[in-house]
Amino acid sequence: MTIRDLLSHTSGLTYGFMERTNVDAAYRKLGVADQTRSGYSLQDMVETLAELPLEFSPGTRWNYSVATDVLGHLIEVISGQRLDVYLRERILEPLGMRDTGFVLGEQQVARFAANYERQGDGSLKLIDDPEQSHYRKRSFYSGGGGLLSTAPDYFRFTAMLQNMGELDGVRLLGRKTVELMTMNHLPGGQDLTDLAQAGVFTETAYAGVGFGLGFSVMQSPARAHILGSPGEFAWGGAASTAFWIDPVEDLTVIFMTQLMPSSSYPLRRELRVLTYAALVD
Repeated sequence: MTIRDLLSHTSGLTYGFMERTNVDAAYRKLGVADQTRSGYSLQDMVETLAELPLEFSPGTRWNYSVATDVLGHLIEVISGQRLDVYLRERILEPLGMRDTGFVLGEQQVARFAANYERQGDGSLKLIDDPEQSHYRKRSFYSGGGGLLSTAPDYFRFTAMLQNMGELDGVRLLGRKTVELMTMNHLPGGQDLTDLAQAGVFTETAYAGVGFGLGFSVMQSPARAHILGSPGEFAWGGAASTAFWIDPVEDLTVIFMTQLMPSSSYPLRRELRVLTYAALVD
């Protein structure tokens, strides 16, 4: 397993919520990446993963997974800093993202959105109350889905990527680094149709879409059956959130909501259609 495999989700790791194999069942039984566990850390997670089998040989398939959490631990090992400290010093503070972090501050509670889950009958169930949220106090700084942020803060991050690694005189990445990250890194230039198992969770269509180093990458809007541009890169979150960056149209879209699962409604696809249909010049 290489760092490239981790960044492109071809590592052979998985998520417990997939609920389709004995491997992800073991993740659930052992509480792998459970953010609610008291005293649990990224190192604890990696030590557990080291004792479990992989879903497939690294580099041969694509599967959304805890790979990004493993990368968070790698940052800790290489930098000698805790992940939250590293991100604050190297990314959040330089970009002026003062409203972003792993733990919810007391002054932020009133602005923290509740999270809901759609039930089988279409009703909504409150699953994360801001007043009692585990985000107010926790030890597991999840690299794969743990940062709390606001739209203005996240826009600064996406603007940095759209501007090839630089924002307001602060350069975090080189231009060629961003170019490399947003290319399709799937073996042989294949798309997700070729490498992802049918029915496995993903945040994007399979056809016409590849995967780079941290992002899905649009290869062909025609094959994806959706409006868009070749080269746009994107991803989404479990609570139906989404972002994408279209270098061709000089466009950044950020969509923040709080509804699980992300398959509840075709929000992202409808948003894309509305956005691109509005471009007339």
